Amino acid sequence: MTRIVILGAGTGGTLAANRLRRSCGDDTEIVVVDRDDFHVYQPGLLFVPFGLAEPARLVRSRSAQLRTGIVFRLAEVDHVEVAAGRVHLSDGDVLAYDALVIATGARLQPEETDGLDSPGVFDFYTLEGATRLRDALARLDRGRLVVNPVEMPIKCPVAPLEFCFLADWYLRRRGARERVELTYVTSLDAAFTKPVAAEHLAGLLSAKDIRLESEFATGTVADGALVSWDDRRIDFDLLVTVPLHGGAEFVERSPGLGDDLGFVTIDPHTLQSTAAANVFALGDATNAPASKAGSVAHFQGDTLVANVRHQLAGEPPEATFDGHANCFIETGFGKALLIDFNYEDEPLPGHFGPLPLLKESRLNHLAKLAFQPVYWHALLPGLELPTLKGARG
Repeated sequence: MTRIVILGAGTGGTLAANRLRRSCGDDTEIVVVDRDDFHVYQPGLLFVPFGLAEPARLVRSRSAQLRTGIVFRLAEVDHVEVAAGRVHLSDGDVLAYDALVIATGARLQPEETDGLDSPGVFDFYTLEGATRLRDALARLDRGRLVVNPVEMPIKCPVAPLEFCFLADWYLRRRGARERVELTYVTSLDAAFTKPVAAEHLAGLLSAKDIRLESEFATGTVADGALVSWDDRRIDFDLLVTVPLHGGAEFVERSPGLGDDLGFVTIDPHTLQSTAAANVFALGDATNAPASKAGSVAHFQGDTLVANVRHQLAGEPPEATFDGHANCFIETGFGKALLIDFNYEDEPLPGHFGPLPLLKESRLNHLAKLAFQPVYWHALLPGLELPTLKGARG
């Protein structure tokens, strides 16, 4: 029997497993490996610090999201023996595969930046971190609040900006905004990677009196300050950091599989690994020049399933993934912005289905809130999402 092994049961791995199960049927064994059974709805982490989401409601069993017939293995991956087509698990077991899909996401690496364990430093990219930050924000009524993604790439690159906008709303609602200086510090030369969106987002930061510090290469955190490699200093009373990201550790132990950061090197259009024709990757685990966001994993799904099947049939892959991403950006006060782009196209005004693009609206905010049940009941099961097939114009 043909065997497909999928490493990672997050967004990308789960939707890939479910789509492949539906597409391949009982003639193919699908084995999904993950080190824990806790699937976190990561977009919800942004809302936890502001009391807008309960941490317990964001977590479900990974295995429960998989279709009947898919085998779930609770195990750590030690390394992949690409030439032999085998995955070595930390418990000593070995899984041979005919096709391998890597969807192990991105790993936070706070240890790579000195001082991120200092008092007054928090993050919201983990359940524990978001909960601690919620309690710290509730105590903040004056001082300097600084938000800093240490370096790109990161999961959901608009999330730190969203945090700034929601912090502005949260502090104004509490009557403390005039006593809190809010600063967004980024290594980029603008507020975002895409120039059109960056200009729009910079305008929103300015309108909300949020200071933008660009081209800041964070070197260390010391004595209540961010310090850059060129000795610029930004003092804070509360720092919200997004630590450095890298790929899964086993990628580094698998020769030829990943780049220097541990992300799986792939063809950005076919999702096929550069290490072997029967290895594929999607989502945050790859080095593709697309946003590390759940929408990207969703849009990659069709290409991945088709090309895994092509590979198993001895056929060449199709270069059909164009880098498509869309991101809702919470801007506070019950509104959100939506941007839609790909490898070639900038975020531009228009519409994505019924939703306005590059424009704040209540509808975009409601759509972001409504996405959580869609995520659990449609996206992860691998169902088609007609409302996401809209076009600009």
